[in-house]
Amino acid sequence: MQPAAATTERSTDIAATVVATMRQLGVLGLPRNYEIFYEALSGTNRELSLAVVSLSSRPTQDELDKIGRAFFAQNHGPGIVEHARDVIARELEEVAALLRSERSHIEKYGRILDETSNGLSGRSLLSQDLLQKIANAMAVATNSTIDHGKQIASTLSDKTAELESVKSKLEEYKRLADTDPLTQIWNRRAFDKEITRIYTSNKGILFNALILADIDRFKDINDRYGHPVGDKIIQIIAEILQTSIRGDMFVARTGGEEFALIIEGASEDATYEIAERIRALIEQTPFTSSQTGMNYGTVTVSMGICMASEAEGPEDLYTKADRALYRSKVSGRNRVTKHSTMAGRAGKSWLLYKKD
Repeated sequence: MQPAAATTERSTDIAATVVATMRQLGVLGLPRNYEIFYEALSGTNRELSLAVVSLSSRPTQDELDKIGRAFFAQNHGPGIVEHARDVIARELEEVAALLRSERSHIEKYGRILDETSNGLSGRSLLSQDLLQKIANAMAVATNSTIDHGKQIASTLSDKTAELESVKSKLEEYKRLADTDPLTQIWNRRAFDKEITRIYTSNKGILFNALILADIDRFKDINDRYGHPVGDKIIQIIAEILQTSIRGDMFVARTGGEEFALIIEGASEDATYEIAERIRALIEQTPFTSSQTGMNYGTVTVSMGICMASEAEGPEDLYTKADRALYRSKVSGRNRVTKHSTMAGRAGKSWLLYKKD
């Protein structure tokens, strides 16, 4: 059987299994549900697979959407934000109603004090019995006001906790929206914000560098072994990238097989050494199937480097690092190129290329 035919057959098998599983569980044939079961059954995301396995024999749509929000937040963003907006609006209205009630109660207490004061000032003689009645009435009014205030304070505390919960969920959504679901590192959205941040200060410009990395001949890997294998290779390389740099440095998956690293506080030579070390480590890593033992051969990456001080802004920095990456590609792949070493660095022809 030819590799391409084998790939098509595997994809068809997964698709058929997904449809059969969804039908067996009574799951609606919605695109967002299909996405969940396809990713789970293809075995590329272990945590997602475990979440699906833990579902009941007849999962509700709410249960499925909860999984979708956790693992595919970028596709559920509008619903999450709309829900948070509704909760916040409701809680704020209830807080406003509580404050209006408290104001009304305090105003009533103030009127009682005024009436008592006026009544006392209009009498020349006060009997002990009358004074006792006035004291009792004031004690009741005061205790009622205090109790009401405590109740309001307790309710406001509950509302504050609920709003904090919504805030926490929004922050979690923000994190998920900036996370690549396949590799669990930052995604292109987060990268765009981070590379822009570099140019908000002179310090950022002077002490930052961009490394772009692209897996060599990745299309051939997908065509020969199938997309699940390609996804697994992407996950392994993402883990290598993340564990090969300091925790405060930034690494993102910016495209299908492309990654970006923002290195802070390193010279160009030091940045090159980091890139070269990562390149060599990936080349030396065995890429085999833990289930079948199949060896997928050596996987390599090409890399390009540009210092932030060499560029006029975020887009220029990315373009120049990309040019250096392309130089690595056309020079034989599996190598690192510094933009500063390239002759004739400018030129429109750099934009007219297609990677592997």
